Amino acid sequence: MAVGDVAANLRRQLDAAHAARETAIPACRRTIRACGSSIRAVHNLDPVGAASLADEAEKALREAQEALRPFPSLAATGPLHDAEKEYAEARMTASLVAGESIPTFEDLDVGPAAWLGGLSEAGTELRRHILDRLRGGRLDEAGRLLTAMDEVYGLLVSMDYPDALTGGLRRHVDALRAVLERTRGDFTTTVLQTRLQATIEARLSPQPPPVD
Repeated sequence: MAVGDVAANLRRQLDAAHAARETAIPACRRTIRACGSSIRAVHNLDPVGAASLADEAEKALREAQEALRPFPSLAATGPLHDAEKEYAEARMTASLVAGESIPTFEDLDVGPAAWLGGLSEAGTELRRHILDRLRGGRLDEAGRLLTAMDEVYGLLVSMDYPDALTGGLRRHVDALRAVLERTRGDFTTTVLQTRLQATIEARLSPQPPPVD
C-alpha cells in the first residue's frame, strides 16, 4: 500500500475516534453533573427527585458509551470511566439509604472498576445520613446505616486485586476505612450519651409515694 493510502486510512480512523470523543466528553459531563444533583436529592430525602436525576444521568451515560463503543482504548479510561463511577455512586447511594439491595455492575451496565469506585464513594456518603439520624435521635436508623457502611467496607477490602484491574481501589478503601472509624466513634459516643442522659433523668424524676 502506498504511503499516501496508509496516511489516508489512518486519518479516517483518527477522525472517527476524535468525533466519538467529542460526542462522549460532553455526555460524560452531563452524566457527572446529574449524578451530583441526584446524590444531593438523596441527602435532602427526596427519593423521587433523586431517581429522576439518576435517569437523566443514565441517558447521557448511554450516549457516551455508544459513541465510544467502537473505540475500546478510549472507553477503558478517562471521562467515561469517571462518568460510570459517578453513575454507580448515585444509584447505590440511593439504594443504601433506602435499605434496598445495591444494583450490580451488570444491572447498571458499567465496568467492574467503575462499580467498585462508585460503591466506595456511596459508602462514604452514608456518613452524612448517619450523623443526621444521630442528631434526630433515630439511633436504630443510624445503626442500620452504619451496618451498611461496614458491609460495604467488608466487600471492598476483600477485592484483593492489582490497582490496574480495580481503578486504584486501595486508595478509595483507605479513605472509606477512615470515614467508617470516625463514624463508628461518633455513633458509640452518641449511644453512650443517650444512655447516660436516660439514667440521669430516671433518677431525677419524681418517685411515686410508697403504698401503705
